[in-house]
Amino acid sequence: MSTSGDSGGFRQRLGLFDCSMLIAGTMIGSGIFIVSSEMARDVGSTGWLLVVWLVSGLMTILGALSYAELAAMMPQAGGQYIFLRESYSPLFGFLYGWTSFTVIQTGTIAAVAVAFAKFLGVLFPELGVGDGAKVLYQVKDFHYVIKLPLPWLAESLTVFDRTDFTIKAGHVVAVLVILALTVWNTRGVEQGKWLQNIFTVAKIGSLVVLILVGVLVTFNSDIASKNFADLWSGIFGTKQFAEVARSVQGQGVAPPNHGGIATLLAWMVIGGALVGALFSSDAWNNVTFSAAEVHNPRRNLPLSLLIGTGLVTVLYLLANCAYLVSLPLNGTKDGATVLSRGIAYAADERVATAMMEQAWPGRGHFVMAVAIMISTFGCINGLILMGARLYYAMARDNLFFGAVGKLNRNGVPGSGLWFQAAWACLLVFSGTYGDLLDYVIFAALLFYAMTVAGLFVLRYTRPAMERPYRAIGYPILPGLYVILCTVVMLDLLIVKPKFTWPGLILVLAGIPVYFLWKGFRSAKS
Repeated sequence: MSTSGDSGGFRQRLGLFDCSMLIAGTMIGSGIFIVSSEMARDVGSTGWLLVVWLVSGLMTILGALSYAELAAMMPQAGGQYIFLRESYSPLFGFLYGWTSFTVIQTGTIAAVAVAFAKFLGVLFPELGVGDGAKVLYQVKDFHYVIKLPLPWLAESLTVFDRTDFTIKAGHVVAVLVILALTVWNTRGVEQGKWLQNIFTVAKIGSLVVLILVGVLVTFNSDIASKNFADLWSGIFGTKQFAEVARSVQGQGVAPPNHGGIATLLAWMVIGGALVGALFSSDAWNNVTFSAAEVHNPRRNLPLSLLIGTGLVTVLYLLANCAYLVSLPLNGTKDGATVLSRGIAYAADERVATAMMEQAWPGRGHFVMAVAIMISTFGCINGLILMGARLYYAMARDNLFFGAVGKLNRNGVPGSGLWFQAAWACLLVFSGTYGDLLDYVIFAALLFYAMTVAGLFVLRYTRPAMERPYRAIGYPILPGLYVILCTVVMLDLLIVKPKFTWPGLILVLAGIPVYFLWKGFRSAKS
């Protein structure tokens, strides 16, 4: 087996601040400004909304505590791929790399790039992806449906349904952003890191300003009192609660609004709502891909994981508190004003924009659009920079195309960057932001749980291995993280089967691909 950890010309130019900015910068995209709207419709209560964000933050920090030990043990290019390979076998490392390339990493890049174009459309409607965007190509009679038969469902599950295929100017904008940042990152890790530092500091500043506006400018005591008067009961009247009740208890059964069954169903709804919060907090693990470029990685990787995830978790909770003291949680879909629509029915789910409109009517949406474009641009840059290092490690183990395992003259995996860009650009045209979000988070959770479980495996199989940092609270906290991830995944398979089952099947599809690839490489040798 080749040593993927061989630096092979990598330049250690990332310090503690750079790593922390990479983590925070890839975690903060557009999600925090948007997803609270759908979450509010699902949970219907202030208390449950905050619980979802709190659980998401807790899971992220618990995961980071465990990854910190693994990163300090194996500070090699490829990060999580290396952890899975060493904990289990090359097959499990390949499955992670396969899923990352097909949907996790590239899907997130595509989704965030589409979000960038979406908010560009606020400033220049023709360049967006909304109704006012310029249509470049359209096939109206594009009827394509993919159904997945599941034995416990009376009807096959529709996982893909498109009645038309449309390419708008915003899709081209998303592709151009991906290509431009790929070109930039082929010039070297230093160029990528300083661009990341600038945009991450800017987006953290934007979030702080948003929080201060909510507390000092748009704060409304009547709205705050109403939102916090009843923290829990609203969930029992939501559409999502009723749908979960029907799926669990059978068609025609009225959902209960009290008792143990109701509480269980409420927590199942919470599990589904976690998708938005977890996606908004995802990609914190990407810094491990670039471990070979980190100065003093045994110290800086663990510290940056704790600093980055902790900072973003606090900012997310404060941002939601700002929303809740400025806008009603619930509203009406056809409301004529920002306040009448509330958080749940904010126009185009742009909660942060709705709050800023309260502060500066007629101008707030432009200010927020610029802030989100800055945030998403920086997020894409970090994802592109770090993702290619994963494929580099796979190629060094003969599990990806050989060219990807080589560095260009600037000391970065140039071919890997372009392979990543090509597939991400194709995914831009594959579906909506929400589709990609749901596909990504289930697969990501699966490998997060497996990686932290690998910590237990390595403690048992390699007790003498040097551990410059040991996971805090081991074995309780890492075990809690694995349990939480598993529970959420099982819940999503029931609550959001349309996206989670295809995600699981995609992971399993990597098994025959692995053996086919190994057979091909052996035959070629």
